[in-house]
Amino acid sequence: MTTAAPNAPDQCTIPVTGMTCAACSGRVQRTLERTPGVTGANVNLMTGSATIRYDRGAISPAGLVEVIRSTGYGAELPSPDASSEDLLEAQDQTRADEVRELRRKLAVSATAAVLAMLVSMRSGASMGGGTALGRYLLLALTIPVVGWAGRHFYARAWAAVRHHSADMNTLIAVGTGAAFLYSLVLTLAGSWFAAHGIEPQVYFEAVSWIIALVLLGNLLEARAKGQTTGAIRRLIGLRPATARVIRDGGEVEIGLAELRIRDVVVVRPGEKLPADGTVLEGSSNVDESMLTGEPVPVPKRAGDAVIGATLNQNGAFRFQVDRVGQDTVLSRIIRLVQQAQGSKAPIQRLADRISAIFVPVVLSIAVATFVIWFDFGPAPAYLHGLVSAVTVLIIACPCAMGLAVPTAVMVSTGRGAELGVLIKGGEVLERSHAIDTVVFDKTGTITAGRPVVRSVLLAPGIDPELAGDETRLLQLAAAVEQKSEHPLADAVVAEAERRGAAALSATDFESRTGSGIVGTVLGLRVAVGNAALVRELGADPTALAAHADRLAAEGSTPAFVVVDGRLAGLLAVADPVKPTSRQAVAVLQRLGIDTVLLTGDDRRTAEAVAHAVGIRRVVAEVLPDRKLEEVRRIQEQGKVVAMVGDGLNDAPALAQADVGIAMGTGTDVAIDAGAITLMRGDPLGAVTAIALARRTMRLIRQNLFWAFIYNVIGIPVAAGVLYPVFGLRLTPAMGAAAMALSSVSVISNSLRLRRFSLRGDLV
Repeated sequence: MTTAAPNAPDQCTIPVTGMTCAACSGRVQRTLERTPGVTGANVNLMTGSATIRYDRGAISPAGLVEVIRSTGYGAELPSPDASSEDLLEAQDQTRADEVRELRRKLAVSATAAVLAMLVSMRSGASMGGGTALGRYLLLALTIPVVGWAGRHFYARAWAAVRHHSADMNTLIAVGTGAAFLYSLVLTLAGSWFAAHGIEPQVYFEAVSWIIALVLLGNLLEARAKGQTTGAIRRLIGLRPATARVIRDGGEVEIGLAELRIRDVVVVRPGEKLPADGTVLEGSSNVDESMLTGEPVPVPKRAGDAVIGATLNQNGAFRFQVDRVGQDTVLSRIIRLVQQAQGSKAPIQRLADRISAIFVPVVLSIAVATFVIWFDFGPAPAYLHGLVSAVTVLIIACPCAMGLAVPTAVMVSTGRGAELGVLIKGGEVLERSHAIDTVVFDKTGTITAGRPVVRSVLLAPGIDPELAGDETRLLQLAAAVEQKSEHPLADAVVAEAERRGAAALSATDFESRTGSGIVGTVLGLRVAVGNAALVRELGADPTALAAHADRLAAEGSTPAFVVVDGRLAGLLAVADPVKPTSRQAVAVLQRLGIDTVLLTGDDRRTAEAVAHAVGIRRVVAEVLPDRKLEEVRRIQEQGKVVAMVGDGLNDAPALAQADVGIAMGTGTDVAIDAGAITLMRGDPLGAVTAIALARRTMRLIRQNLFWAFIYNVIGIPVAAGVLYPVFGLRLTPAMGAAAMALSSVSVISNSLRLRRFSLRGDLV
């Protein structure tokens, strides 16, 4: 599909088939980058795709497809209307076709190899030359293997030669081609060789076994690759196939494609929501864990937003559809994860650099091996040299190096999405693993962001006619607060409603910046604010001052209430700490990560919250536009900083941090903000992201180590370094089996990330 983003019309993603190693993807990428009109290209071996930025005036998408095909690999331009799901389905179909084709070729080559082995045993063709008939039978068995089952190795190797390059196919083609041609000449001119004292020993059987084993490795690799996209498939599978909507006054069940914005959808207990929308009537608890990771069902009532693909539990309700198709939260998550899986981690550059010179170096080693055996080996020296050179070519495996990084990135980003942590690419993963300082915003991050009234105190000796009890005091204060835009005003109004106080209206409302608000309620002059406002109105706050200091020290915001010039009471409003905040801070500290609380609140409140969750360093009374400077100041101390905020007023600080982690609740803002987005407002999600990044980088290093060490050990052994001392040599078939094993082992190691769990690892 041409996936031109709305703001980037000169970018497209084209599926590429047939790539098997880093050298393959590197060749396609280099060819694209050299193409006039292409400004950038990223070819991903794991996703089998090329993301290309280009100038429409210089080259078309169809022209880019031709450029890719000229490198010897397959490419098709998908439909411009195809969705991410369609693209994934097409990718799955391509992979299924590839697996089917590999299975057929493996069956043919393995059967030919077994038959060749039986013929060799009967005729002794490969051991001591055997009969002419035996050699011709072996040739007949090997021709279908070379000409059909393994044909693509030679075709791609030739394409690489035409582009002055070499890859894994080159090694296999040169290795098996040399053995096949040598055996063919001996078969056709066996008498001539015998007459000159050269025994006509052929290697048809070895050629069949090599190709069969390489195909077996390719088959296992293709199937394992399919498992790395399991997270995306599970996300797509969350969506129901149909929706029940109100049409012409009745309920009608329609397909999801027919759903339109403003449709009214009926949801019954146990059903999945087909799209994003707003509840119109009814109420229920909705399980959003599949998208946000939040294990506790979320109550929904009229006016609440709901997310498609989540699961309704106990109640029934109707909601109006706000978004459908590619605009839904689920589709955007899928798109983001796909983009992340297609990105490259910086550490990939190391593997790419080695892969670029790997094949030429191996070819040189193979030539050197033949020469050394030919000059110094036992008789027949040329045969020993040929077998050892072919084994070197076959055992060398650039595939494992090419798969080491992208497989881990794919599985990791997919697993993160399942846990409600959206990680935007391999580069973010690599940066995240080095984080040593996490800066938390307070409101909405460490605290719930929904202040509540914690206590109500009446002033000693207050006149019952003014404020006889706590409810009456709240009623008067709420009447004035209703006209205020202060974040704490909603808490006072909500508490008054909760206690059943009838709503009153205020007149002559006046907001006094920095001190409080004043208004007239039922003819009484009511003020809510700090001690300065109390004194300004001629009242004395001393009777409740000690309580106010204590409440502030405990993290609450005290607000005095004055009625008709007399101190009437004190309200304490607090933003409660989230249940998991303390646990998140404790785990981060256990990981050796410093934590900082950065907030615009007053210092006493900030320190009280920090003390409650275990944060030792507090930077308080910082305005939103100064938070960026604070983050920069910490970075100048040599720290790698992650900023955890809500993605709105913390946006500058999120951008300045090495890794911006945006807290969200499945909304638009949550998905777009930050390098990492936490789909639920849980600070433990930040811990999950960092722990997952560390685990991923550890696996990537393991993959690269084993890929390198395999070649470092395997190639010398294949060349025969152990022969002089131990008499040990590898056969070409053994080399093919080892090569197949190396790629599969790297992918299997990456797949272990599918079982990553913060609880299992750290909590």
